[in-house]
Amino acid sequence: MTTHRTADGRGTDGPAAFPGGAALFRLGPDVAHLNHGSFGAVPLPVSAARRGLIEEADADPDAFFLSVPERLAAARRRIAAHLDADPEGIALVHNATEAANLALDALGLRPEDEVLVTDHGYGTVTDAAARRARVTTVALDPELPDEEAVAEAVLGALTPRTTVAVLDQISSPTARSVAGPGLVAALRERGVRTVVDGAHAPGMLARPLAGEPDLWFGNLHKWAYAPAGSAVLAVAAPYRAGVPAPVPSWEHAQGFPRAVEYRATADYTGLLAAPEGLDLLASLGAPAVRRHNAELVAYGTELLSALPGITPLPYGPELAMRSLRLPRRLARTQAEAVALREEIAARLGCRVLVWAWPTGGGIRLSAQIYNRAEEYERLAAGLKPLLDGR
Repeated sequence: MTTHRTADGRGTDGPAAFPGGAALFRLGPDVAHLNHGSFGAVPLPVSAARRGLIEEADADPDAFFLSVPERLAAARRRIAAHLDADPEGIALVHNATEAANLALDALGLRPEDEVLVTDHGYGTVTDAAARRARVTTVALDPELPDEEAVAEAVLGALTPRTTVAVLDQISSPTARSVAGPGLVAALRERGVRTVVDGAHAPGMLARPLAGEPDLWFGNLHKWAYAPAGSAVLAVAAPYRAGVPAPVPSWEHAQGFPRAVEYRATADYTGLLAAPEGLDLLASLGAPAVRRHNAELVAYGTELLSALPGITPLPYGPELAMRSLRLPRRLARTQAEAVALREEIAARLGCRVLVWAWPTGGGIRLSAQIYNRAEEYERLAAGLKPLLDGR
């Protein structure tokens, strides 16, 4: 890599900063925000667009709320164009957890049905499946070498009773690609319906709906630069009539997607501003953003991999998140993982995700255009003495 100069004149061998990237965000300068994958961060132009919507609603509530159903439909069409999706086949919802529950309800599951999940799945999504049917969990070794090995493990766990598979497109803690197009197709051939948790896909993946799962959902507030409380649920045609409205409203008779999107008097400003985030990503050059983020998180992973006892997990080279296994004595429980995460934040001024695993957990890094190579260098320099002391 080429040596670049940081703001204080030091040299770094990491990727150069994305031009103007940090200036687009209001993040505090004293903390290295290396955990974009958890909550995202809202760019200033998107925040400004949302503030304008709030001011509009405050100035004339009647006019604003009467216009919401049509404006949601217009926002949905703009978002669908970015996702290469059918605008009548997606609905705007508030988060992936809400979308997961709506998706599972659309399938009409019975208690005797068997739903296949993995031990990398997001907890609230797995819990939502368990409330509706019998759940079978397939254990995926975090160190499985590639997507083919992951698919083999998932397909090997199917039984004649399996009717639905609920799978991550990119797993949240371990940043592994699971429900790729090949696995989705193989499940379809076996008569298994697919619900794909694409929480990290919009904005990070060029084709988030690749493979055409039966039901798919993804957050817009992470890699698509939208405000918090912005997500998408995509539903194949046979299941759209079965998606329940979160609450009955004056749009209920319209059916999917309008009945799902409108819930009477609520805060719609995040959803209405969400297209601005995808427009911004496009204006920056989405391929360039993805390439920069992938290269930067790879650099951070390389630095941490040089520390004793830390090993990178297999990864998709196009992803802006990477996970590494910590020394096996660490983060074996959720309480241990949280304690280590907070110690890293307090002592090193770095925000990362620490995930728990019974045989020893790991650390997940993210990269976004506001990050700089020296932030990962700072984490690596401070992490070794911190871990040595535990």
